[in-house]
Amino acid sequence: MKNQICELLGIQYPIIQGGMQWVGLAEMASAVSNAGGLGMLTGLSQATPEDLTKEIERCRTMTDKPFGVNMTIFPTINPPPYEAYIDAIIASGVTVVETAGNGAIKFMPKIKAAGIKIIHKCVAVRHAVKAESLGVDAISIDGFECAGHPGEEDIPGLVLIPAAVSALKIPVIASGGIGNGRGMAAALALGAQGVNMGTRFCATQEAPIHANIKQALVDADERSTNLIFRTLNNTARVLKNDISDEVVSMENRAGGVEFGEIRHLVAGARGREAIREGNPNDGIVTAGMVVGLIHDIPSCADLLDRMVKEAKEYLDRASSQLG
Repeated sequence: MKNQICELLGIQYPIIQGGMQWVGLAEMASAVSNAGGLGMLTGLSQATPEDLTKEIERCRTMTDKPFGVNMTIFPTINPPPYEAYIDAIIASGVTVVETAGNGAIKFMPKIKAAGIKIIHKCVAVRHAVKAESLGVDAISIDGFECAGHPGEEDIPGLVLIPAAVSALKIPVIASGGIGNGRGMAAALALGAQGVNMGTRFCATQEAPIHANIKQALVDADERSTNLIFRTLNNTARVLKNDISDEVVSMENRAGGVEFGEIRHLVAGARGREAIREGNPNDGIVTAGMVVGLIHDIPSCADLLDRMVKEAKEYLDRASSQLG
């Protein structure tokens, strides 16, 4: 496949792995890159900038193809040393960075000055327009179906993707709800130049998570996610399990809930332990509605080859119906 995203990023297929906390390790990123897509290390999955440098080096021993680093920069009570992470990425010679969050704006000039391509993830068209004006190279637009934080406006991809394409001059990458070639074909038909997938890559052979978690994704259907933190204006889509059910129940009670009351349930360390130990009901497991389209656990190479063939098939099928 040849289009703007493939040429911009130096990849064979316009398929990008999302920056997934605790999952975007060298095993995952290298497998996607070796399969022809763009693998993505998750910067903040590493405890320190020095650890990120080592993970970048480790990934290079596993692939000679391009890969990127995700840096999500949101305001927090105890922020990590974001600039030190950015400096580590630059010093390591990484060629692509996926940014997210308003806090990323501060570091964009430094990243661009280093000759690094920036993909900025947004959940609203107005944010994408702002990012374009700041000089980012591509926009990953995240629909309401996505895992993680879809924003507070609940705009699904079928509307959000073409709205972003119409408003922007730079390439758009469709994100959220995509897990097979049919979804990829739809995204391309809507004007996107590529797709971003997170949950689908969690259910691959190379994903560094427990087999029980992968099977839980396969067993789930399109109704198997919960929206948590809605009442706190920080919505997150996660796998429906005992923990997320309890959080939703607490949020829906009269008087609502304070974050401190649910902190122990949603702690990142607890979620990390759940996916490593294979206990899908013991912590928050981030997942999108696309779980309803996941029916197997292929290798990344098989998944990407299958997606591209299926996308071509469905685009040809749609074209033939127009006479």
